[in-house]
Amino acid sequence: MGVMSRRVVPVCGNLCVFCPSLRARSRQPVKRYKKLIADIFPRNQVAELNDRKIGKLCEYASKNPLRIPKITDNLEQRCYKDLRNESFGSVKVVLGIYRKLMSSCKEQMPLFANSLLGIIRTLLEQTRADEMRILGCNTLVEFIDCQTDGTYMFNLEGFIPKLCQLAQEVGDDERALLLRSVGLQALSYMVQFMGEHSHLSMDLDKIISVILENYMDVQSKYNLAKVEKLNSQSQNQLVQGSPKEEDRLHSLPDITKKDPSMLNVVAGIETESKLDTAKNPAYWSKVCLYNIAKLAKEATTVRRVLEPLFHNFDTENHWSAEKGVAYCVLMYLQSLLAESGDNCHLLLSILVKHLDHKNVAKKPNLQIDIINTTTQLAQNVKQQASVAITGAISDLIKHLRKCLQNSAEASSIGNDAYKFNAELQSALEMCILQLSNKVGDVGPILDLMAVVLENISNTTIIARSTISAVYQTAKLITSVPNVSYHKKASAFPDALFHQLLLAMAHPDHETQIGAHSVFSMVLMPSMFSKKVQSDNFSNQRESFSGSEHLNGKLVEGKVTAGVSGKNFFTPTLTDGKDDLSSLRLSSHQVSLLLSSIWVQATSVENGPANYEAMAHTYSIALLFTRSKTSSYMALVRCFQLALSLRSISLDQEGGLQPSRRRSLFTLASYMLIFSARAGNFPELIPKVKASLTEATVDPFLELVDDIRLQAVCIEPEKIIYGSQEDEIAAIKSLSAVELDDKQLKETVISYFMTKFSKLTEDELSSIRNQLLQGFPPMMHIHRDLHFLWRHQGPVLHLLRLSSQILMRRVNEFVEQQQLLCDGGSS
Repeated sequence: MGVMSRRVVPVCGNLCVFCPSLRARSRQPVKRYKKLIADIFPRNQVAELNDRKIGKLCEYASKNPLRIPKITDNLEQRCYKDLRNESFGSVKVVLGIYRKLMSSCKEQMPLFANSLLGIIRTLLEQTRADEMRILGCNTLVEFIDCQTDGTYMFNLEGFIPKLCQLAQEVGDDERALLLRSVGLQALSYMVQFMGEHSHLSMDLDKIISVILENYMDVQSKYNLAKVEKLNSQSQNQLVQGSPKEEDRLHSLPDITKKDPSMLNVVAGIETESKLDTAKNPAYWSKVCLYNIAKLAKEATTVRRVLEPLFHNFDTENHWSAEKGVAYCVLMYLQSLLAESGDNCHLLLSILVKHLDHKNVAKKPNLQIDIINTTTQLAQNVKQQASVAITGAISDLIKHLRKCLQNSAEASSIGNDAYKFNAELQSALEMCILQLSNKVGDVGPILDLMAVVLENISNTTIIARSTISAVYQTAKLITSVPNVSYHKKASAFPDALFHQLLLAMAHPDHETQIGAHSVFSMVLMPSMFSKKVQSDNFSNQRESFSGSEHLNGKLVEGKVTAGVSGKNFFTPTLTDGKDDLSSLRLSSHQVSLLLSSIWVQATSVENGPANYEAMAHTYSIALLFTRSKTSSYMALVRCFQLALSLRSISLDQEGGLQPSRRRSLFTLASYMLIFSARAGNFPELIPKVKASLTEATVDPFLELVDDIRLQAVCIEPEKIIYGSQEDEIAAIKSLSAVELDDKQLKETVISYFMTKFSKLTEDELSSIRNQLLQGFPPMMHIHRDLHFLWRHQGPVLHLLRLSSQILMRRVNEFVEQQQLLCDGGSS
C-alpha cells in the first residue's frame, strides 16, 4: 500500500506517518542531482558560492542531460522562493549555477535556456531590489556572449523594453549611474548580437533614444569630469587629419575617437581595464553607438539605423550648432562607416534626403542646421565620385531651386521668412561646394545639371529659379577639375549643351539669359573662378559686363593695343588650354550654337539683355573656332551670320518691330567688329563703326572698347524699350544707316580674298558664295524648337516671324546648299 500510495499520491511519503507499507526515509531512492543541489544549499546556513560543489552538479548534468530539465525546475522553484523571502544570497548561488551550466554544458543549452531567461526576466522586474536587477543584466550579458546562433533572437528582443527602462533611471547619484551603466552594457551586447546575425530590432528607435539621452546626461556636473578624463587618456583618433572641433564643442564628450578598451569589449576580448566603466553610462553609450554602426552593412540597414537617429535629433533639436550633439554623434558614426567602404558617402546622401522629411520640410531653421552639419561632415570624407555624393548634390540643387523660388515670391525683403531663406540659400551653396570638391571631377556634376534642365518648366517663376539654381551650381564648381571630359579632349558635354540650347529658346527671356550665363560659366570656368559668390539671379545680367569677365579678360591677355596691322589675337586660344577645368567646343557644337543665335536673334520678344547675352556667346563661339584646322571656314560662317542678321535688321518687311531691328543692327555691327578683330581685318573695323553714329546706335546697347556689347539701363521716366515712342525713334535711327548691305559684303569678301590668297580657286569661290548668301541655320535646330513648342508649351512668340521671311530663309538655305555642292565644298 505504501508503494501504491507513493505512486498515486507522491506527497503520501511525507504525510502518511501511520501507513503500514511506509519504508524508512533512508531506504527510499534519492536522485543524485537532488543531493548535489542540497549540498550547495545547506540548511540553516547562508548560501555561498562553492565552485567545487557547483562543478560536481554541472559535471553530473553534462553526463545526464535528461536530468537537466528537472535540475532547472528545482533551481527555478528555489530562486522564486528566495526572491519572495528576499534571500538574495541564495538567488546569487542559483545564478552562479546557471553561469557554470552555460560554460560547461553549451551543447545542452536548449534544455535550460528558457528557464534561465525566465529567471532573468523576473530579476529585471525587481524594482525594489537594485542588486537583483544588476545581477539580471550581468547574467543576460553572459548568456548573450555564449550564443553561437540566432536561436534565441526573439526571446532576447523581448528584454529591450526592460533594459531601456533601466537605462533611463532618473538621477545622477551613484546608484542611478550604476543602473544606467548595466542597462546600456546589456543593450550594447544585444545590439552586437543582432548585428552578428543580421537582425534589426523593431525597438531600435527606443535603443537610440536611450543612448542619446545618456550621452546628453554626461554634461551633468557630477559625471562630466570623469568622462573628459576618460576621453583624454584612453582614446585614439580614428580619422587622421580631420579638423579640430570648435571651441563650442569642448563641453561635450569627444566621441569622434575610438577607445581601445571599448573595442576590446565589443570584440569579446576580456582585458583588465584600468578605467572605471561600471558607473559610466557615457562609455557604454559609445559602445552602443559603435555596435549600431556595425549594423549598417548595406544601404538598407544604413537608412534603417539613421532614420530613428535623425528623428530623435529632430524632436530634441540636437541639430543646432550650439548643442553640437548631432555633429559629434554623426562624425563618430561616419568614421566607423568609413571602414566599410562608401557607406560614409551614403550617410551624407541620407542626411540630405532627410531635408524632405515631414518633421523638417517646413522648418527652415532646422534645415539650415542639418545642411551645416552635412557640410562639416563632408570635410572628412575621402574624395570619390560616388553615386551617393552626386545624388546628394542633385537633391541640394532641387532645394536650392525651391529656395530661390521662395525668395522670388517673398512679399517683403525684410521679414523673417526672407532672412531665413537667405541663410538657407547660403548654407545650400556652401554644402554644394563642399560636396563638389569631394567628387573631385566636374564631369558627373555637369551631367547632373543636364538632368535638372531636362524637365525645365514653362512656368516663368519655376523656370527662372531652375536656371538660376543651375547657374549658381556652375559658379560653385569652377574650381573643380575636369577629369572625365579632359580625357575626351575636353569636349563640352553633349547632354548639357543640348539642354542649354533648348533653354536659350525658352519663352521667358530671363531664362534665356540664364542659359547663356550657364554656358559661359561652364565653358570658361577659369575666367570666373576668382569671382565665385552667391549673388542673386537678378544680377546675372551683369555677368556679361563685369571687368573680370570673358571679353574684358581678352582685352588684357589676347588683344594688343593699336591698329598696326599685327594680329590682334594670339594664334591659339591659350586661356585654360592646360587647365583641367576648361572645356572645348567641337565644330559641330559651334555650328549648332551659331544656328541657335540666329533663331534667338530673330525673336520679337528680345530685350537689350538678350542681345548682350547673344553677343557674349557669339564671341565665345568665334574664339573657339580659332583652334580648328579649318578655322577660316568657321570664320566665314561667323561673318555670314553677322551679315545675315544685319540684312534682317534693315529689312522693313521682315516682321520685326523697329526697336528690335535697331537692337539687331547694333548686335550685327558688334559681331562684325569682333569678327574683324579675330580674323585680323583691322581695316574693316572703322567702316563698320562708321555706321554706328549717334543717330543709328541703339541707346539701350553700348559698344565698350569694340570688344563687348553691354546693355544700358535707362530710367523708365525717359523712355521704355519697345514703347510707341521708342518705335518711332527706332525707325528714324534705321533710316539713317548709310552703309549698303551689298557694299559691305563685297568689302568683307575682298578682305578674305586677300588674306587667304594661298587657298585654291575652288576654296576661294566657296568662301565668296557663302558670304554672298544668307546664313543657313542647321535644320534640326528648328526641329528641336518645334518639339519644344509641342511638348513643353507654346513658345510660338519666340519664333514669330512672318511667313514671307521664313520662306525666304528656307529658299536661301536650299540655294546655298546647291552652290556648295556645285563648288565641291561640304
